[in-house]
Amino acid sequence: MTPEQIVKKFFEEVRSGKNPDYATELMADKVMAHQVISEEEITVIRTPKDYSDHVKEMVDAYGNFSLEIQEFMVQDHKVYVRWKQVGTHVGEVDGYQPTSLPVIEIASAVYRIEDEKIAEYWIQIDRAGIEIQLNRNKSN
Repeated sequence: MTPEQIVKKFFEEVRSGKNPDYATELMADKVMAHQVISEEEITVIRTPKDYSDHVKEMVDAYGNFSLEIQEFMVQDHKVYVRWKQVGTHVGEVDGYQPTSLPVIEIASAVYRIEDEKIAEYWIQIDRAGIEIQLNRNKSN
């Protein structure tokens, strides 16, 4: 598969929450996950199982969310994706109790493909926007 096909399949199957366990087919055994938070960058090692569990937690928190790819670009072995995720706050999120109200996440990531697997990625999520929505939902 090409880098484009791998990342598209990753979003269709894994990141969408439809089949999180498919991460074992699309991710390297150890993935460098660079999480850019404001001016700080945190790097963690993720396994396909870790990532699968992370997606399952998102489903528990936001139900069967929708995921819309808004931008998709490929350059050699790297793929850039920007997406919009819309879910319903049905589970606890960072201490916020469920409100059954919508929560929108805007995020982007660059995925590096090596040996036909995701080996590394750099992700940015509008965490402040999510927190504003959770605070607003809490006061309704």
